[in-house]
Amino acid sequence: MTDQEVLQNQQELDSLLRAGRHAEATAICTRLTVQHPASAAVHGMISRVYQHLGNFGGMLEAARRTAALQPREIGASLRVVESLIYSGQIAAALERLAVLEGMVANDAPLLQDVAQMYLHCAGHAAAGRCYERAVHLRPGHAPFLYNLASSCVTLGDIERAEVLFNQVIALDPADVGAYLNRSMLKTWKLGNHHIDELTRALSRLPAGHAGEVALCYALAKEYEDIGEAAESFALLQRGAARRRSMLAYQVENDVAAMALIGRTFDAALLAQAPVVQAEESAMFVLGLPRSGTTLVDRILSSHSQVASLGEVTNFAFALMHLAAGPGGKSELIQRSAQIDFARLGNIYRDGIAGYGLSQPRLINKTPDNFLYLALIRLALPAAKIIHLRRHPLDSCYAMYKTLFRMGYPFSYSLEDLGHYYLAYHRLMQHWREAMPGGFIDIDYETLVDQQEPTSRAMLAYCGLPWEQACLNFHDNIAPAASASAAQVRRPVYRSSVQRWRQYAAQLAPLAEFLTDRGIDCS
Repeated sequence: MTDQEVLQNQQELDSLLRAGRHAEATAICTRLTVQHPASAAVHGMISRVYQHLGNFGGMLEAARRTAALQPREIGASLRVVESLIYSGQIAAALERLAVLEGMVANDAPLLQDVAQMYLHCAGHAAAGRCYERAVHLRPGHAPFLYNLASSCVTLGDIERAEVLFNQVIALDPADVGAYLNRSMLKTWKLGNHHIDELTRALSRLPAGHAGEVALCYALAKEYEDIGEAAESFALLQRGAARRRSMLAYQVENDVAAMALIGRTFDAALLAQAPVVQAEESAMFVLGLPRSGTTLVDRILSSHSQVASLGEVTNFAFALMHLAAGPGGKSELIQRSAQIDFARLGNIYRDGIAGYGLSQPRLINKTPDNFLYLALIRLALPAAKIIHLRRHPLDSCYAMYKTLFRMGYPFSYSLEDLGHYYLAYHRLMQHWREAMPGGFIDIDYETLVDQQEPTSRAMLAYCGLPWEQACLNFHDNIAPAASASAAQVRRPVYRSSVQRWRQYAAQLAPLAEFLTDRGIDCS
């Protein structure tokens, strides 16, 4: 098949996918596989289509055919790794990555690609090793230094990360991400901050430049650190508004989806959850982002019997494997109530076992797993689930002031945040009523004020004996890859409690919106 024919088929398939005509797209893929069994381009295209359809088995099979036809093409092998991850075969993905790492040991750009795949497998130490090797090969390359600096943050070497980000900025003053990540490393003080440097960098940007977003967030962070609340919030508003203008997101879709989840997974359906027969390796720490999930994850994973997987996608991918099909969110939600829940649990267990961690209990701390609470209950009835909640205005402000690398598009508008928070609040209340005793709520403020008794209560809920190491979670050397990666290297601190009061005037419309709808913001 010629390149032009491949392009024409790709355009036809894209059109069918946009129209939701999944059966026709699948039929074309089947026909092309038979007609062009020796075309790597065709199999690569088919793999991408199956990924879109949620047919991860088909995605993997097509990727393997592509790699067999292009045995020397590293990109084809990496596509197999990606397909294995989507299919929940983490152990196989890690095994293949180890081989690829050796093959590309002297190719700095390909080491970056291997490292990215390691990160998707929660292989943070292995990713750091690849980034280190790439910098050794090309020591003055700013993007490689940036990736190594980010890896240092995850692995807890904050001082080295600062040095590396400074090197990146010296080599490439236009790298706005380096400015932002450096600002997030610590709490800056009067006489030790980068506000003048950041202000100059912002002033140099042409009007409408996308880099304005990161620089505004960096400035907002450092102004807040030195106690200049008004300046901080003004820059935060500017950055968030610019970021929001770049998105096509509509919060109404998420609000409707959460309402539909609640209606679909009612008490009658949840009553079908099997009786707990045995202990379960799976643990979940969930809630809104920036609500304290990382703190709880670090406390629990400091226990000798517990390890953290971090923010992994295994549960969502396992669900897609069973419930994928035509239509959008509504159709997916409705199909997900009709799947084989026991099989969902088995797919998830097999997936997390593949990470190769020796501890018997494994935490998934992906915050928005709160959307899947019913499915977790039905598929993994003995799983321990801890939900973090925080004062509504502190919670919303903490999200608003964070520039997320991906996800959480509702966080760049106070209006969107209000609607999303209300829908989340209602969904969590539905879960409490529909599955009593199915999870525990932990208040961030209580955890901060009463660290030891709250930690003891969480361990007791999980059926784990007390270990003193859980109080010294900041000594935990395990990787931390969330937005709180730098903060959790410190002991518990109270400075984030009631932080919203410094911005009471700016947050007043949000407080009024939530209060009028029954949420206590006092």
